[in-house]
Amino acid sequence: MPLTSNDAFSFDGDWSGQLVATAIHTGHDLRDETAGLMVLDEATRLREEDPFTDAIGAQCPARVVVHRSRFEVDLNRDRDGAVYRSPDDCWGLDVWRETPLPADVTERSLETHDGFYAALGERLDAVAERGPFVLYDVHSYNHRRDGADQPDAPGEDNPEVNVGTGSLDRDRWGDVVDTFMTTLGGTQTAGGEIDVRENVRFKGAHLCAWVHDRYPDHGVALALEFKKTYMDEWTGQPDRARIATLAQALGQTVDPVLRALAATTGASAPTTRG
Repeated sequence: MPLTSNDAFSFDGDWSGQLVATAIHTGHDLRDETAGLMVLDEATRLREEDPFTDAIGAQCPARVVVHRSRFEVDLNRDRDGAVYRSPDDCWGLDVWRETPLPADVTERSLETHDGFYAALGERLDAVAERGPFVLYDVHSYNHRRDGADQPDAPGEDNPEVNVGTGSLDRDRWGDVVDTFMTTLGGTQTAGGEIDVRENVRFKGAHLCAWVHDRYPDHGVALALEFKKTYMDEWTGQPDRARIATLAQALGQTVDPVLRALAATTGASAPTTRG
């Protein structure tokens, strides 16, 4: 059972260590009132969400899973931009039957944003009291946007895993980043080594920036964008074997990353289990 749970998000796992994985775009749920106002079809909505990213992060010791769809409230944007108000806010998609949304509906969605960051802050404050920590902000991205029957986007511009470090102090935490990338990239899978590159497609967004702003001396947040090679982005069908492989590979980065974190700070290596 989750350590803390409600219908919008849940906290799970062992929070006695210094590494946390989040899946803030994996959710697909909607409140009844937002579902009734939405004209975006479910298939398109699912394609723009990050399905199964909770499963990819499942072997990390402490976990946060958001159950609500980003189309109700996007927790990777600041509060002012967390509810999509027009197609310009979300890739040209028409989301709502009426624009702007009724103010009370918007405010109830923003209550989820407020509640999430308050709850996460309370938990991470306790983690930071013990010392520096790492947060894996796990996402996914589409690479077949031209259509289900069209070629994949070129691999040179679309790594298997994009590590976003745009708001991170790399001068200070660079060894942690490099250890993560080397460990994950060195994983042997049925398709060969995992292609891991930094800031090619994405540099990270609000959650990582919030961590670095709130914990400038303690927080190391990596925005991890997994290319949707682990599923069919047009049908939503998962490749369970590939998801399991990626979950194991990500889980195997935890101890090396925590050792690098300890070396950077001159502390004893934190443990991954209580």
